[in-house]
This record gives sequence, C-alpha cells and structure tokens, in this order.
Amino acid sequence: MKYKLMAPCHFGLESVLKKEISDLGYEITEVMDGRVIFTGGEEAVARANVFLRTAERVLIVAGDFSATTFDELFEGIKAIDWPAYIPKNGKFWVTKAASVKSKIFSPSDIQSIVKKAMVDRMKEKYACEWFPEDGENFPLRVFINKDRVIAGLDTTGESLHKRGYRKLVSHAPLAENLAAALIMLTPWKSDRILVDPFCGCGTIPIEAAMMAANIAPGMNREFTAEGWTDLLPKKIWYEAADEANDMIDMSVETDIQGYDIDDGMVKAARDNAAAAGVEDLIHLQRRPVSQLSHPKKYGFIITNPPYGERIGDKDEIEGIYEEFAGRFKGLDSWSACVITGYDGVEKHMGRKADRNRKIYNGMMKTYFYQFMGPKPGRQTAGSAGEKGAF
Repeated sequence: MKYKLMAPCHFGLESVLKKEISDLGYEITEVMDGRVIFTGGEEAVARANVFLRTAERVLIVAGDFSATTFDELFEGIKAIDWPAYIPKNGKFWVTKAASVKSKIFSPSDIQSIVKKAMVDRMKEKYACEWFPEDGENFPLRVFINKDRVIAGLDTTGESLHKRGYRKLVSHAPLAENLAAALIMLTPWKSDRILVDPFCGCGTIPIEAAMMAANIAPGMNREFTAEGWTDLLPKKIWYEAADEANDMIDMSVETDIQGYDIDDGMVKAARDNAAAAGVEDLIHLQRRPVSQLSHPKKYGFIITNPPYGERIGDKDEIEGIYEEFAGRFKGLDSWSACVITGYDGVEKHMGRKADRNRKIYNGMMKTYFYQFMGPKPGRQTAGSAGEKGAF
C-alpha cells in the first residue's frame, strides 16, 4: 500500500529534510513551512523513522481537506475511513492541534470536535456505542493552515530528536535533529576536521560522528507504529533495522573534537558519546575558548555558543564572542559555522557572514552564520569560500 506521509521539521530546515527524503528514494509531493510531504510504501514508514536525521516525526496523512467552520471540520474528519487505520480496541486521541492563519483557531475545540467525529465514524463501522481503547496507541495530530486541514496519525511517538543516547544535557542544548541539520548545511565531510569549542553535552560532535560512521539516528529506539500490526507488518521494522546495521562503518578515521570549559559537561559529553557508540570517534576535553587552536588546516568549527537565553550578562556574552573571533582569526584556512540568537557575531568576526540562515530553535529565532574558508588546495588569500550543501 502506498501512503501519503508528512515529516515536520524546524522552520528554516525544510531543504535539508527534503534532500534526506529524496536520498531515501521517496517522491516529494509538497514542501510547506516546517513540513515536507512525500509518498512511499509500508517500508517508507519504518525507513523514514529509522534514517531521517532532521525530521521531528513521521505522520501518515489520513485526511487533507478545507474547512472554515467547526461543522465543516467535523464532517471532513468523519468522512475519513478511520477503521482502515484504527482497530476496534485502538486508543485514539488528538495529541496536538495547531492552527495558523485560519478561521478555525481554538486548539482545544479542534481536539474535541475531531475526536467526536472520529468516534462517530468508528461507531458506523464497528456497530458499537463504546470503545474500550485498551489496545495500541494511535495518536493523531491536526494541522490547519490557511483553512487547509491535515490530519496525520503519528507513527513515531517520542520526537525523532530523542535518539536515546543523550542521558545528560547542558542548559538549553540543541536538539539532536537540529544539530544534525546544521552539520548537513555545511560542506563538512567525515575526512575533514570538525571542532565544537562550546560542545556542552556533546550533541554536535556526536551527531557528526554518527554521520561519519553511517549510524542511523533511529536504530536504537522504539516507535509507536511498531505496534500497528494490523496496518503495518512487523517485517518492515526488522528490515529497516537490518539495513541500518549493515551500513555502519566503525573503521572510519575521524578528527572530531569537542571542548567545554565545564568539567561536568565534558564528562556528560563523554557518557553521551559512549551511549551513542561513537566514543572512539570523538576527542572531548576541558578547554576554554581562549585555547581554541589546531595544527591542521581546512577544518570546520560548528558550534552553538552561549547567548541571551543561556547567559544573562551582556558584557560576558560579548567577551565570549570577542575571544572566539580572535582565536578563529588564527585559523586562517578554517570555516566557522555558528548558530546563535546573539546579533553581534559579524561585528566581532570583523566580516559579513558568507551565508546567514534564519532558523527557529523551538519558538526562539536564531541565525546560522557561516564564515567560509577556502577549499583545500586553494590559497587562502583571494580564494573563493567553500560552497555549502544547500
């Protein structure tokens, strides 16, 4: 059976997710703000959950229609063949409702009306007045944008950014899928140096190491839809896991480093790297940004320094960025890629960023500044910077 699937992502990273889905071999049918819609067979549900690094979750789109009133919403939801997805004892509820630029805008009312419409349709099929809901979970998410309603069954459960390795976190850490997307926005490859001088709990170095070793981000976790055996055969999950295991290459040689000024964070990063199975691919140490250096050329700094939401003293923030910029100037062939909500980055770096992408980190607007160095083999002076992937 062919499904219409939707994968939400961070706003501003749709192009990265689109490429990931295309690389898996699936047809993209639509790209929206913060969402990519694509089609695929049963195996696509499992493979998308296991292999996508930048998605939030994978939804089976059960309904896609227009509604400007609650009556139209009710009838549109009721028209969907819910018994084709949900068994008689399935537990179903609207886990999230969101509305943007639409006449229907109350999330709580949307949730209530959608649930009632689903129950009415299920009653018609199963000829009963009450459902035990003691079976597998079938959470539903409803998105309304400009009066267009998309109802999707959540196959994932806990967000895909929860890989399972991050037991200890720093204050305001990057989500794993956002860290992966930032790396994928740069030209970095596993044979190049990568340093994160503000590594915190190690998310950026760990995600880079997982990419280098071809470790699928979802191979060590569970998904809600694994229990949907009436809808999706168990074998698709086993096959996706086997495919992921066959791809792993721990023999890859890497130079991935993470520094932090906090001993506790360095220990947490090491523990997280071990949980991810990449501790041998990363060098983590306590080191202040004032000691940022590397003997080799053409490396990448990809980092999430402290900024307003993470540290309160403006003078301290400026001092951190001034120190970072000064150390980066000594790495004359390197590239620096910085995600931050602090707006003084270019001032401290003494140059305009070659690329600057707006990315929403949750509800916080941040910018991903890319200061690109020369490609390997080119002279630093007067040479063109490296081209990013997107």
